[in-house]
Amino acid sequence: MAERVWTVKDALTWTGEFLGRKGDEHPRRSAEWLLSSATGLSRVELYAYHDRPLSPEERERYRTLVAKRAEGMPLQYVTGEMPFRHLVVHVEPGVFIPRPETEVLVDVALEAIADVSGPVVVDLCTGSGCIAAALASERPGTRVWAVDMNERAVETACRNMLHAGVTDGVQVLYGDLFDPLPRELLGTVDLVVSNPPYIPAADIPDLPAEVLGFEPHLALDGGPDGLDVFRRIAEQAAGWLAPGGALAVELDTGRVADAAEILGESYECVAVRKDLTGRDRIVFGRKGRAMQP
Repeated sequence: MAERVWTVKDALTWTGEFLGRKGDEHPRRSAEWLLSSATGLSRVELYAYHDRPLSPEERERYRTLVAKRAEGMPLQYVTGEMPFRHLVVHVEPGVFIPRPETEVLVDVALEAIADVSGPVVVDLCTGSGCIAAALASERPGTRVWAVDMNERAVETACRNMLHAGVTDGVQVLYGDLFDPLPRELLGTVDLVVSNPPYIPAADIPDLPAEVLGFEPHLALDGGPDGLDVFRRIAEQAAGWLAPGGALAVELDTGRVADAAEILGESYECVAVRKDLTGRDRIVFGRKGRAMQP
């Protein structure tokens, strides 16, 4: 008996039902992403060519991807990529997956350097490098120093700079916060931006299984109140920022007010920005002209 011919529509329908039974909250979306990755078709083309049969090679790739997703692996790790603003960034297990709210952090960063000629930016806890790549590509002439203490993240960030075509504008460094930066940058940085670990330690066991089981804990654990890394960044940034330079940090929505209070003790123009769902998410401040490191 000849093997059944599976069309794009068949695959989407079966996989949506299968992943739904496996507990996927958005099974149809997952099926679209997985099939798009296996076939090279865009999500729009999947519906334009819904009667197109899958080749044996495509079916085999698709089975492998669906099996990984059914085991609970985050969709971004299964496909190896994540849309971020106008970019598509590479992600893999061991590297933090960019979130939609971080796109708002990029907006805040771009506003902060809008009037600066040839801005110098430091991106701490860069992870996949999505912030650095977005800033360098959307604001030509920006010089970005991207830092992370996760070796796999550093490798992934370098790959994403190459893919985004911004290797001339971004230097990726391995190390802890400001430690690996060249000393000549002291007092010259126009913006420090960061999406640091900010989940309170006690909340980590309650995170969704696909976060807890696959994403790096180093990128999640922000200490007892979620602000351990933020405090270090806020304190050390003073020495690296130029007078009037800005600091923008994404944090847990329940800790932003506390972070703003901390910044208010030594920074000027302190403000809070909301994420795409209307929740406080980003804290912002500027180094005062007379502020001492």
